[in-house]
Amino acid sequence: MRQKSYPLCYTRSGMIFIRPEDDCDAVVDAMLETEYSEEFCVAQDWDPDFIARLMGAGFLIMSDSFYDDPQNGNSQRWDVVLPKLHLVRSVLFFSALHVKRSIKPFLGRYELRFDSDFDLIVQKCLSVHGDGWLTPSLLEVLSILRKQNPAGSLRPVSFGLYREGTLIAGEFGVLCGRVYTSYSGYKEENNAGTVQMILMIRWLEKAGMTFLDFGMPLDYKSDLGAQNLNPREFVALFRSGRRAG
Repeated sequence: MRQKSYPLCYTRSGMIFIRPEDDCDAVVDAMLETEYSEEFCVAQDWDPDFIARLMGAGFLIMSDSFYDDPQNGNSQRWDVVLPKLHLVRSVLFFSALHVKRSIKPFLGRYELRFDSDFDLIVQKCLSVHGDGWLTPSLLEVLSILRKQNPAGSLRPVSFGLYREGTLIAGEFGVLCGRVYTSYSGYKEENNAGTVQMILMIRWLEKAGMTFLDFGMPLDYKSDLGAQNLNPREFVALFRSGRRAG
């Protein structure tokens, strides 16, 4: 007899609604089985343990803000959780890293530091990209997870690129087992962003990570050697990498 699928809960608009009591891995399995055609799910609870379980299931956590009365300057703001499981996921295996000849002369001009200026890097990402998805509630949870699990197998971390001691570029993301998922980054000089990613990829390989989860596919990621996976391929790879931690 075929086992019943995990019972999914849906919003009126057809998005999967994930509750704190849900088994996040089972939700992902049901999404794959039903061939859910959206990238985003939705949740309302900002409990750090719940967010960590979503991250540990392979979701990239985004957010959005709404107001109960947009016309009223004193209306209350509320942030929703938007767990994202990409329909196409960009992944880089370290042996596939491609460094263009034109960028090689820049690699020795900078120093990469792991997790040394997390808050500053996040603020610089906010100043460049805005807070459209990186809401105050998400920032608070990232901060709590860092404090609760400073040396654990799942934690938000950052990578900073420095020239003569000055922060020039950086990014932050989430380590889960032996997988690093990139969330957002910024640069202040030409080529600095590319150098930061190359040095970070080399650092991840040396640290024993399995692969780099780049999230959404973009040309610059493909130029570095990333390849695109479908959800089933990504979930299987991610689960293997998180167990390795």
